[in-house]
This record gives sequence, C-alpha cells and structure tokens, in this order.
Amino acid sequence: MNAVDVRAVTRQFPGVRALDAVDLSVEEGEIFGLLGPNGSGKTTLFNCLQGLDRPTSGTVSVLGLDPQSDLEALTLRMGVQLQSASAIPRLTVREVLRLFASFYPDSLDIDDLLRELGLESKAGSRLERLSGGQRQRVYIALAMVNDPELLFFDELTSAVDPQARLAIWDILRGLRAKGHTIMLTSHSMEEAQALCDRIAIIDAGRIIALGTPVELIARQGGERLLSLAADPSPDPGLLEGIDGVSSVRLAEGHVQIAGSGNFAPAVLSRLANLGTSVTEMTLHEPDLEDVFVALTGREMRDGEQ
Repeated sequence: MNAVDVRAVTRQFPGVRALDAVDLSVEEGEIFGLLGPNGSGKTTLFNCLQGLDRPTSGTVSVLGLDPQSDLEALTLRMGVQLQSASAIPRLTVREVLRLFASFYPDSLDIDDLLRELGLESKAGSRLERLSGGQRQRVYIALAMVNDPELLFFDELTSAVDPQARLAIWDILRGLRAKGHTIMLTSHSMEEAQALCDRIAIIDAGRIIALGTPVELIARQGGERLLSLAADPSPDPGLLEGIDGVSSVRLAEGHVQIAGSGNFAPAVLSRLANLGTSVTEMTLHEPDLEDVFVALTGREMRDGEQ
C-alpha cells in the first residue's frame, strides 16, 4: 500500500486554481521531495494531505485514510514539523517534548528521543536559547513524539548552518532506515538531490515532473558544459566535429563546449594535437537546478519572497 495517494485533486480559490488535477503517489518508506517556487501549490497540497484543507475535487488517501473524515485517526499516525514555537519559548526542550507527548495516547520515551536527536545536553535549555540547528532538531523530535508512520517537513534546513544541515540530513536518513515515510519541501536542490528517493516538481498547481533525481536529470537536465582556458585560443570550428559535442563558443576568454556523454577526453586530445595548452578547466554536470530551470524557466530562488 502506498503511504499517500492523490488522484485528480483540484483546489480552487476565488480567482486562483492552487492545484490543478494533481496525481501523486508516495511509497511507504521513501523520502519524497515536493519542489516548486512559492505559489506553486506545495503548501496547499500539504494542507490537503494533513487534513487542514479540503480539495475542491478529487480524492486523497493518506495511510489508507481520508484526511477529512478520518482526521482524528490520521493525526495519531502522522507527524508534522512546526514552523516556529513562538508561543512556548520559555519552556525547556524536555518540557515541550513532554507537553506534546501528552497529546497522544502512546508516545516515544522522551529520554530515548533526546538521545536519538542529539539533544541530551540541551534537555534543560529553553527553546529561546537554542541555535537554529538545535531548534530544528527539537521540531523534528516534536514531529516524532508519537512515533508516526508518515512525517511532513517543510523547509526544514532553510535557516541553519551547513554543519547543522548535514546533521539533520543524517537524522532523516536514519528515520527512513527505520521504515518511516517522509515528505519534504525544500528550496535547496542540493538537499533534494542528496536526500530524496523520488521528487515531484510542481508549478502553477500542476505536477510537471516526477521521478528519481537520476531519472529527472537524465530526462531534463540538459548537457554537460566543459569550460576551459587555452593558449593559444583554438578555432571553435576545429572542435565542433568531435563525437558528443553539440556546440562550441568563445566567451570571456574561455572556450565553452556543450555536449553529451564523455566527450571531454576527446576534446583535450584534439587540443593537444593542435599544440594548444589548457591552463584552466571546469566541467559542469547537469543537476536538479538545471532540471528546474529547464522545466519552469526560472531558478528556484526566483520564486522566493
């Protein structure tokens, strides 16, 4: 059974169609990324999955339940990340975990949870005194307190430093290894590529791409780009016939060669035969950012406010 099934879901607001015939399935035990700029429909879809909003049409099944009619039962089986804890800043980490645990008939052992999230030394610290990374780990712990089958995380690492981000990635991988299903949103293509088993890209309320990171890059990522500085600068026409090379141009003192496959060794060999010395070289591999730009015509950050 899939953890999430969305079929032909549309959400219409006055003058705005936030979701437009969305079809989506999330498999049990995977980390699934939902990517898209602000206003693309990510939040609306998450709200429909969590029972916070009702689709105008279509069906939603989460853990085999209807988020509207079965919300009470579903709440016991899913965990949702807090965006902030502004109402409880003076509570300690242990106190806030105990508070949230009291909302459920069954919950994880608080000490075990503190240990698993690396928060033992901060158990007596107030939330307002924690660093950004520590606070995000508390939010993960709060989402985990009822030992949910499905977890929702929204921009979990957007305000933390690189070291804290890597630590949070390890926590999410550990949750997946234990069989938890995770749905997340992120503005970081690097994060999505590193963490997600599968990714859906949503824009203007529609799913415009779906697959593993490798599949998406292979389908939509575009070509490799080899940029090099050479002395003397070669005639671009002498490189255009190389197998795999699609275009060659001179730009800002560099030769930029686009193509597919492993064309770089042949280019370097041709330059050597021409008596040209390469003084600088970079090879850009297509990534999820390239996929996003190819599909939407803009970089992810262009959608941020």
